[in-house]
Amino acid sequence: MPREFVMGFDIGTTSVKACVFDLSGHIVAEVEKMNTFHYPQTGWVEQDPKEIERSAVQAIREAIGQASIEKHELISLGFSSAMHSLICINEDGEPLSPALIWADGRSHHQAEQILETIGGSVYSKTGTPIHPMTPFIKLLWMKETEYEPYHKAAYFMSIKEYVLQRWFNKRLIDYSMASATGLFNPSSLEWEQELLELSGVRKEQLSEIVPPTRILTNIHPEIANEMGIDEAMPFVIGAADGQLANLGIGAILPGEVAVSVGTSGAIRQITKGVTINEKHETFCYSFTADSSIIGGPTNNGGIALQWLKDLLNDEGSFEEFLKEAGRVAPGAEGIVFLPYINGERAPLWNQRAKGNFYGVTLTHKREHFIRAVLEGITFNLYQIGKALERLAGSPKRIYVNGGLARSGLWLQMMADIFEAEIYVSESHHSAAWGAAWTALVGIDKVNSFEEIKGNIPLGQAVLPNKESSVIYQKIYEQYAQLAKDLSKYF
Repeated sequence: MPREFVMGFDIGTTSVKACVFDLSGHIVAEVEKMNTFHYPQTGWVEQDPKEIERSAVQAIREAIGQASIEKHELISLGFSSAMHSLICINEDGEPLSPALIWADGRSHHQAEQILETIGGSVYSKTGTPIHPMTPFIKLLWMKETEYEPYHKAAYFMSIKEYVLQRWFNKRLIDYSMASATGLFNPSSLEWEQELLELSGVRKEQLSEIVPPTRILTNIHPEIANEMGIDEAMPFVIGAADGQLANLGIGAILPGEVAVSVGTSGAIRQITKGVTINEKHETFCYSFTADSSIIGGPTNNGGIALQWLKDLLNDEGSFEEFLKEAGRVAPGAEGIVFLPYINGERAPLWNQRAKGNFYGVTLTHKREHFIRAVLEGITFNLYQIGKALERLAGSPKRIYVNGGLARSGLWLQMMADIFEAEIYVSESHHSAAWGAAWTALVGIDKVNSFEEIKGNIPLGQAVLPNKESSVIYQKIYEQYAQLAKDLSKYF
């Protein structure tokens, strides 16, 4: 039988990743290229789209080489991408601006103005929270500040759209990436005209909206040659990283929840139709024509641990650093950490939020602070999860992926705080596998998204410890009250 492989390509915030899989979901090769961040002013976070596109080509070429496969053995490639980036593009497809990514907070005044006026109406139409992360709010900032690239732009694109335009000379955006702009109506699957007018953008300046299984062929011959692929090989547009991480880990049926924690974090669940939270606590982003993903992202995942590690001048490995928290019992002997050191999205949606340690005494040591930060990150995810429960019921299974999923200590903490069984894929590239599987659906190699469940290598479940769960429920009550009381000072 001829060998067949599929690639999942993930354009993340921190890096781009090219992963070659066999059709059972086992990873054959992976290449990661780190992205550069630029901080021209406080609260501004930018990336160079050209640099990312070049890194993408290199990563794909190197992954194919590492896998030692022939051109004809790679049958398709599917795309995953981080959400909320925005680039001003000229008529020739060249960037006029850097990419303003999700972490860019320059438009916080515009977000506050919309929240105070028409925020409820906007959110009810789009399911996208009112926050500086979204391209809709970024466009308002550009319009109000007379941002020069905005006035010169022929088009507005995400990093993913820019890469597709460079490779295929087409302006396309999938449902999920369109939903993340804050300009898209998930009920009609079209751009929301009222919001286009508010942001000063014409429909023709945005890309054509297509399903995640849309096939793209005939990549630019020079790009194909650089990658080492056949230019006729079908690419599939895929979706955003959140939807595909759920798919890639198997959290796709009712009651199945996925938690991702890398630099940032998120908790998500796929639902039928459109489910919008009236309290503005969660997002609802489209995936397919009849399904959406609901959930909440946090700014403060591994970045909070890295901040503490740097603050303590710790030069050891991250694994060794986290192990120190194991010396301390649940509750960090009274320290409660509110993890809002990078502002916060869900559940607060407040870029002005600040982190806090509560309950510090002379007896506390570095291991107490490490444990408190780990617990604070997890309590925040749990609080977002409680909002999800009100929309979709209690979770039956929780699937975890991301960098923190490599820590056995944290997985046990997750099981204890959520009082649920935790499942972890043997691969830490769930979004890439979700993208690859979407490619297989797109080219009719498999019949459905649901079939992926038979092609995910899962490790053994982590079970909750009842005694620890009781302790954590009491601490969470204190955490939630502290978060509520301190929010008036943000």
